[in-house]
Amino acid sequence: MGFSPGINNVIDKKMIYSNRCWLDGKLQPATICFANGIITEIHPHKTAGAEDAGNNILMPGVIDAHVHINEPGRTDWEGFDTATQAAAAGGTTTIVDMPLNASPVTTNAAAFKLKLDASAGKMNVNVGFYGGLIPGNQNDLEGLMKMGVLGIKCFLTHSGIDEFPNVGEKELNEAMPLIAKHHIPLLAHCELEGDCVNELATHPTSYAAYLASRPKQWENDAVDLMIELCRKHHCATHIVHVSSAQALVQIKKAKKEGLPLTAETCTHYIYFNAENIPDADCLYKCAPPIREKENNELLKKALADGVLNFIATDHSPAPPDIKELQSGNLKKAWGGIAGLQFLLPASWTAMKERISLEKFIPLLTEHPAWFLQVENRKGRLAIGYDADLVVWNPEEKFEVKAEDILHRHNCSPYTGQQLYGTVQQTIVNGITVYHPDSYRDKKIIQKNAGQWLLKK
Repeated sequence: MGFSPGINNVIDKKMIYSNRCWLDGKLQPATICFANGIITEIHPHKTAGAEDAGNNILMPGVIDAHVHINEPGRTDWEGFDTATQAAAAGGTTTIVDMPLNASPVTTNAAAFKLKLDASAGKMNVNVGFYGGLIPGNQNDLEGLMKMGVLGIKCFLTHSGIDEFPNVGEKELNEAMPLIAKHHIPLLAHCELEGDCVNELATHPTSYAAYLASRPKQWENDAVDLMIELCRKHHCATHIVHVSSAQALVQIKKAKKEGLPLTAETCTHYIYFNAENIPDADCLYKCAPPIREKENNELLKKALADGVLNFIATDHSPAPPDIKELQSGNLKKAWGGIAGLQFLLPASWTAMKERISLEKFIPLLTEHPAWFLQVENRKGRLAIGYDADLVVWNPEEKFEVKAEDILHRHNCSPYTGQQLYGTVQQTIVNGITVYHPDSYRDKKIIQKNAGQWLLKK
């Protein structure tokens, strides 16, 4: 893996101690020492001169492997500067940007170059990128992969962006051998449209009608197809944002078979439940939709059991007007959850009654690092690893307030929620980027500490 030059100044040695440092798979007292962005020493005791984090958790920075930043072209929706500020405020030190909803979409080398140029000087955390597979761009994939994308993303249904049309079996059969040759994953949005009850036209503000319009069977059928193609081509295949618990059965079987299949779910699928979503509130609209509590409890179990590999946000923000916040029209509203800042606390709040911290932490650190093939330098606290760290208190509760949200637009379904897990400090490449005691520049105290994360 290669990393772009970040801040060029030499960084003095720093030390942080915690009674609960996430080290070698358990929480234990330790001092982490780092210099020039790299962990240099680890001591199983408090070292003289070390900053004392007390009983707060000290662990690797969170990795969000599924984010839509929308720059260039739709920066009024989000952008690298605001997205990475929000990430840092939530304890996330690395994000990976999807090939849409930027304009142009990242489906060829020229578009990727534009995205790299757009992100330069605006990265407050580390940023990796995916390329896109659409009909007709098979010959462009090689260029994208040579430039360092961490995976290739496709849709099996309309993406919502006309410039990023969905693919079918023909395109998948052509692309998967090439992707397999480059040893990166194909990420698939799994919905195959079929028959359904669709009363949205007559009940456009009804969440029940929206939920029924994108049934679990669409997702189940698409997952079955991707498993079949994974078996055929032995191409690493990743199912993004699993929301249907019925699909877990096939995912578990495929993994047991030894197929190179991975799967994620998202914070909103385990934190929210359809029964509690009010009508005419488009902040909750996403695809696949947030489903019933019984379904979502099975998603949590799948995370605990290892059937699902990790949690991501699928942060997909949009301006309030196209979210139809005034009309409440779920048929017209842009679908997507703005949640980048809340991956750590909302996921922990959802999972804390089901699994221990020791089982939870890898779902946001080691597991996505392994998926992205950066496990040799991210996702763990170890000598020689990048000094991406977060200090947080899992027992402390806070209310999400709109004025504290650092996304470009502060409209989010998490506003008003009571979450466990306050972030005390976020360190990116050895630089303290976020500290809630400092109110300079909206609590971001050092900008542009992030680096590109590119596969070499």
